[in-house]
Amino acid sequence: MRIFGPVPSRRLGQSLGVNNVRPKTCSYSCIYCQLGRTENLQLEREKFYQTDQVLKEVEQELIELDKKGEKVDYFTFVADGEPTLDSNLGKTIKAINKFGVKTAVITNASLITDKQVREELKKADWVSLKCDAVREKTWKKINRPHGKLKLSEIHQSMKKLSQEYEGELVTETMLVKGVNDNRGDLERNAEFIAQLDAFKSYVSVPTRPPAEDYVETPTPQKINMAVQIYKERNIKTEYLIGYEGNKFSSTGDIKKDMLNITAVHPLKEEAVKELLKKCDGKWSQIEELIEKGLIVETEFNEAKYYLRNK
Repeated sequence: MRIFGPVPSRRLGQSLGVNNVRPKTCSYSCIYCQLGRTENLQLEREKFYQTDQVLKEVEQELIELDKKGEKVDYFTFVADGEPTLDSNLGKTIKAINKFGVKTAVITNASLITDKQVREELKKADWVSLKCDAVREKTWKKINRPHGKLKLSEIHQSMKKLSQEYEGELVTETMLVKGVNDNRGDLERNAEFIAQLDAFKSYVSVPTRPPAEDYVETPTPQKINMAVQIYKERNIKTEYLIGYEGNKFSSTGDIKKDMLNITAVHPLKEEAVKELLKKCDGKWSQIEELIEKGLIVETEFNEAKYYLRNK
């Protein structure tokens, strides 16, 4: 068992991680995984740790954090593998509620074909579902799933959960250069995600050493294209590049504001000009950020956008 953090998260504030499965035990072996290739590829759920043990470790950590004056916004089940493989997940979420902190689960969604898993996820306040690919060929290439998994069944179960779940449901798409960053895959993803009525959808890119050395981050143009395709389907979209900015704050400092806002959303040219007016800034300051490689100028549908470089 491993409790870690809290770590700052743009999605969840101060997040205390709960690692509830054995290392590298997963139903996927994603090519971009920062933990390397999956050693134990499995679908069978099991009890990895006793709920009482988890509660004890969490309580001890909270006591230490309280001494330091640090707060926790979420307990996040984010494992060195797939957290829903833990058959104690629902029991632990229910028990951990006694601390008065919200719970989150970051899952690859592969096991939600199991009704019991869906029922357990509904106990959490916030759930993130992976949606890297809708086309089966792309799914197998990027996620390398267990051979018994069926993508069509996973998607049907994601729809079921989205209809039943009362908390905040989000999706996350990891983009890998040359694998799932093409317009065809992105449009298929967007069409499916739009059916989930998710609270928000995140587009992310590899920011740490991946399992396979051929994995590369897509170009800024491709990242921007993904965000805009999602938004065209009325999907509330943000992208994650590993930077925890003070998003949307207006400080009067154009450099700080540009870096914070474009870390979350690409800004259209006219939006940048409006921001300059608010900060009493000059376009030369934007050009300077581009020259230093801090932000990137790109185009989509004949409109210019600006986004933070990772």
